[in-house]
Formats: sequence, structure tokens, C-alpha cells
Amino acid sequence: MSQERMEQCRDIMLEFAKSTGLTGESPPRRYLWTDAYAVCNYLTLHRVMGEERFLELALKLVDQVHHVLGRHRPDDSRTGWISGLSEDQGALHPTAGGLRIGKKFNERPLHDRPDPQREWEQDGQYFHYLTKWMHALASIAAHIKDDRFHQWAVELAIKAHQAFTYGSVMGKRMYWKMSIDLSRPLVESMGHHDPLDGLVTALELKTVANHKPAETIGLDHAIDDMVEICQHGEWATDDALGIGGLLDCGVRLIQMVYQRNIPFRHLLMKVLHDSQSSLLIFDESSLRYPAEYRLAFRELGLAIGLHGLESVVDMLEHDPEASQFAQEILLDLSKADQIDQFWANRVHQQCRTWRDHQDINSVMLATSLISNILFNSRFNE
Repeated sequence: MSQERMEQCRDIMLEFAKSTGLTGESPPRRYLWTDAYAVCNYLTLHRVMGEERFLELALKLVDQVHHVLGRHRPDDSRTGWISGLSEDQGALHPTAGGLRIGKKFNERPLHDRPDPQREWEQDGQYFHYLTKWMHALASIAAHIKDDRFHQWAVELAIKAHQAFTYGSVMGKRMYWKMSIDLSRPLVESMGHHDPLDGLVTALELKTVANHKPAETIGLDHAIDDMVEICQHGEWATDDALGIGGLLDCGVRLIQMVYQRNIPFRHLLMKVLHDSQSSLLIFDESSLRYPAEYRLAFRELGLAIGLHGLESVVDMLEHDPEASQFAQEILLDLSKADQIDQFWANRVHQQCRTWRDHQDINSVMLATSLISNILFNSRFNE
């Protein structure tokens, strides 16, 4: 890890804090996916640089997310915690009702017909955003040895499983998008990797060091359902962000299989196989397009996944089959450096596609710059 990359990350995250109202006078602008990455970045900066301000930013960001995205929108007729809890109980259990995405517009009204284009800009809850926040909370719990954050992550996992998972003639399924109060589905189709992400995240919370068994007992039902849904899963994708997410699941499984001895090596092998297949069908010519025809955060997801695998590959030294898969995937590691260098160039950050998604782009760039340290520290607090 070069000092230059760490300093780049520092500068990006300090600017993000100021521009989104975490520091300074601007009103808070919170978005759950971006903020989950930001929390982990601040923790890594605190760990490496030893400056208390970064831990303070991580803790303040968690509090702000809970008090903004755990409550109803200012333009909604409803008020208070989206869980329906009282003010005092809501503060004690801020994730008990899930967390809003943080989209620009309010959710689609009950009797309105869905508009696929507008739906992307309307609020609600996404399962794969909630899992990102679960991981961020678990990371803080490990970093400062405070079980409250782990409890909040578990409460969120159990609530998300209850709301998003349902039975059908095809067996267990998951909704892709739910309403703010989790009372109705907004998009009924299932996210490609949501069950896998849900399973890996639940296992992560269940097996975390020093957890109290009573706190995680409710995760068992979620794990059983996700195992059922994942049983015949095909995870290959040609989408850069999707490949990155698949690699992230692989990294976490490697850490759990070889450090916590969970009996999920078969799932790890499937994830590694499908990651390799995904990279074979990925259109790498897209990485040569001009900036205005590219989406930085999707490409940076791929870079983060590749950097993450590089950081844990040594754990596979006693498993030749898994190691071979990982080494073959890492033949594409140069793509990660190519993506980092392209989007770190301020000239490319002037294009509309960067500016339209500046928060998520900049935070994910910061993550990619420090991914080796970030992934290595996940299970070693």
C-alpha cells in the first residue's frame, strides 16, 4: 500500500464529509450504499493513520444515517422512525424497521402504476444496500469492541429477511425492492446476487468473534432460507459491478472458510468458478471507452473485488484447487489498476457521468485505493 494511495483516500473522504453534511454547515445528504463504503473507509484511515478524527467521522456517519434514513422523509406525511417505534425505542433500535435507500424522490404511491425509469430515482429499501450497512456496522463493532453495533446489524438482518423473503410455487424467493415501511414490494423480481449476498452476510454476523449466541439465534432461519434459494444459483454476470460483488462474496467466504472453519467450501468453489466465468464474458473493451460513456462506480466495484481477492489469496495456500481458481482470476488484476488510474485522473472526473454520481464514485474510488488494507483487516480486529 503506497502512502500516496492512502493520502488520496484521506483527501477524498474529508471532502466527502464536507460536501454531504457530515462536517461543515451543509444539510445531511445521505445515501445508504455510499455511506456503508464510507464508514469502512474511515475505519481503515483510523487504523492506518491513527487519527481520532476518522473514527469520529465513522461514528457520526452511522448516527446520521440512522437518524436520516431510519426515519420517514421530510416530504412524507408520515413522521418518526420507519419502524413505528417510539422516539426513545427507535433510538435504541434504529435498524429495527430497515433503512431507506436515500433516493431523490419519494416512493411510488400505492395505486400508481410502476414506471421502470422513474423507479430508479424513487425511494424505498434495497436488500443489497441493507447488507452493505450490516457489514459496516459489524466492522465498527469489531473495531471499537462495542456490541451495540453488532446488535443493530443482526436486528437489521432479521428484519430484512422477514420483509424481502417469501414463499412461492417455485420455493423461496426474494423481492428486489420494498416500500419504505417494508409493507409492500415495489419491484417483485429477485436481484441476481441478493440471496448469495444475504447468505454470506448472515454467516458473517453469525460467526463473528465474541458474539453472544442469543443475539444471533434469529439469523438461523435467514441462513436456512438463503441456503435453499442459493442451492441452484448461477451467479455469472457480465456486469462489472456484479462481478465485483461476486468477488466480494468470494473474499468473505475465503475468510470464513479458512479462518472460522464454516462448512461452506462448496459454495466458495461455486462463487470462484462463476467469478472466473464472469471475467471471461466481461467486455474489457469497455474499459477503453471515453469517460463520458462509462460509469465509474460500476467499474470500481470490479476493481475493489479484484483487490480484495489479491489480499486474501494467501489463505488458500493449503487448498490447491481453490488457489488455482483464485490465481486464474487474478490474471485480470491489471484491470483493477487500470480502473483506479483512469478514475483518479481529475480530467476524467470532469465528465457528466462522474459528476452525476460524484458521491458514490468518489467514495468507491477511495475504497479501491485502500482495498488491500481494508479487506485484510475485516477479520483481524
